[in-house]
Amino acid sequence: MFDTVLVANRGEIAVRVIRTLRSMGIRSVAVYSAADAGALHTRVADVAVPIGPAPAVDSYLSIERVLDAAVRTGAQAVHPGYGFLSENVEFARACEKAAIVFVGPPIAAIEAMGDKIRAKRTVMAAGVPVVPGRTEPGMDDATVAAAAVEAGFPVLLKPSAGGGGKGMRVVRSAAELPDAIAAARREARGSFGDDTLLVERYIGSARHIEVQVLGDAHGTVVHLGERECSLQRRHQKVIEEAPSPLLDDGQRAAMGAAAVEAARAVGYTGAGTVEFIVDAQSGGRGGDLDFFFLEMNTRLQVEHPVTECVTGLDLVELQVRVAAGEALPFGQDDVRLDGHAIEARLYAEDPTRGFLPQTGTVLGLREPTGAGIRLDSSLAVGSVVGTDYDPMLAKVVAWGPDRATARARLVGALGHTAVLGVPTNTAFLRALLTDPDVVAGRLDTGLIERRGEALTAPEPVPPAVYAAAALALLVEAEPAGPVVDRWDVPDGWRLGEPAWTVRRLQASGGDPVTVRVRGRAAAAQVRVADDDPVPASAVRDGDELVVTLDGVTSRFAVVHTGGDVWLAANGRVTAFREHERLHSATEGAAGGGVVTAPMPGTVTVVQVSVGDQVQAGTPLLVVEAMKMEHVLTAPVAGTVTELGVTAGQQVRLDERVAVVTPPATDEGE
Repeated sequence: MFDTVLVANRGEIAVRVIRTLRSMGIRSVAVYSAADAGALHTRVADVAVPIGPAPAVDSYLSIERVLDAAVRTGAQAVHPGYGFLSENVEFARACEKAAIVFVGPPIAAIEAMGDKIRAKRTVMAAGVPVVPGRTEPGMDDATVAAAAVEAGFPVLLKPSAGGGGKGMRVVRSAAELPDAIAAARREARGSFGDDTLLVERYIGSARHIEVQVLGDAHGTVVHLGERECSLQRRHQKVIEEAPSPLLDDGQRAAMGAAAVEAARAVGYTGAGTVEFIVDAQSGGRGGDLDFFFLEMNTRLQVEHPVTECVTGLDLVELQVRVAAGEALPFGQDDVRLDGHAIEARLYAEDPTRGFLPQTGTVLGLREPTGAGIRLDSSLAVGSVVGTDYDPMLAKVVAWGPDRATARARLVGALGHTAVLGVPTNTAFLRALLTDPDVVAGRLDTGLIERRGEALTAPEPVPPAVYAAAALALLVEAEPAGPVVDRWDVPDGWRLGEPAWTVRRLQASGGDPVTVRVRGRAAAAQVRVADDDPVPASAVRDGDELVVTLDGVTSRFAVVHTGGDVWLAANGRVTAFREHERLHSATEGAAGGGVVTAPMPGTVTVVQVSVGDQVQAGTPLLVVEAMKMEHVLTAPVAGTVTELGVTAGQQVRLDERVAVVTPPATDEGE
């Protein structure tokens, strides 16, 4: 067994791998970029080594720097986690050359499954069903377009290299093909360094079900059941669960056997995942099931915790033991699934703004606990969430003896989860988990898109939360210790009522609301807008604010920052600012023709010039952040009269980047 293992990753997966290494008595080495100096994974590891500046290409993706850190610290093995170098065959080769064990499958397996075209051909030869389409290597744009027309719309364009939904495009008509092919190639090239595309029939009403496999170097290959990953947006998973509510024991065995054959076809060892797409209209429990091979991920999956929860196995420990040459300590007949587990991915994003990535500093943190609850996270107060890396922050997992219990526990856990200072998708996750079809297990990959605003529309901030914000500011302003009320006089006579303090509070994305408070925080009255005054009190309890309004007591996570106040309760975080402190928008920025950056990031493409005539909806430029592209379009028809950015330029959230001026109209028309 190894005595030192380097973790070639960051964030929650690095923290999670280090936790297992410590339980095995193995010395852990963390690596970090300049952006991650002081990050949690560097603090929980036994040793931490800097490997370069913030851009991943100069740090976490630098094979030379990662291996140099391994050699300097005496690491005998490298665990790559997922993402970054985890499926990079050149990294695996470099590890082999340096006599450092790569905790992953053999080089030949990475090569075979890392290329989706080759992977499909390999598993077809093993008798595993695949999605119809064209998988020829080296297809140019014209060939890709012809293959799409041949397959019949809608089709799915997919990069041959990489995964995670990066570069995927659903194309519904021939007219969309040129832009879709260009965008898919550009994103694939930027994410994986390879813009090769393949074309598959798009199965719109589909379920995404994957099977966890394990193999050792002694000829044993087993599966650990399946995970349902159908709740997705932009081809990225949001909620995962094990087992799938769709499958019965016979169907589970059939898919598991197909996954094992796919793994055997490439001599697989270690942990891997075989992903299938299932026609949501076929089969069901007890019926025939149409399933097709999608791809094999030759690494640990983000959603591996749900499999761990229902099998009782530590997949990271098994990865390390197999990499050290040990045999798996069990066979297929020994695998048992106990209960049900569901995982929710916590992202730094704003669902009300199209799930655009968000940034900020973690000012306060509330993490869930309780029976059956697991949290995989790298967050800590002071953590900085920037634009350099993927926006996933943490995973909240709930186990229960059955699906209904697991789902209820997860909804409750998310209600006790709060990241103050960085907008997240927590409220969206709770709404999704309470959707009637999700509750019933009627899942498919298009569900989130169909629900649309029902899941993402911003809910109005309740008056009680405005009242709590005003009381929080009052608590902050009051001096510590007893204070003599200046309205009290020695003979007991009281001069009228204390005056109302008027605050104009604005929640993010809302209009200012007038809140009046009088008295001390421990015995006050609060009036929100035109509502009647109610008795109120507030007191700090550590990092929480205990608020009683008209006899009802609630607890809020609370943080003050420069006069602003952040409050969190029931899975919802609201930031308030006093209206007098608000900065007005850029002068002249009102009006329908102004285009602002919807997220902080980098301008990758500028498609127009000043003076161009455009129609409403014409693409103007592309902003990329956290491996995601967002196309900014003309809000009105007219002339591009201002273009304040160039390709490669960094932009801030809501920064003015362009102006489209509508044509002038004669007065009286």
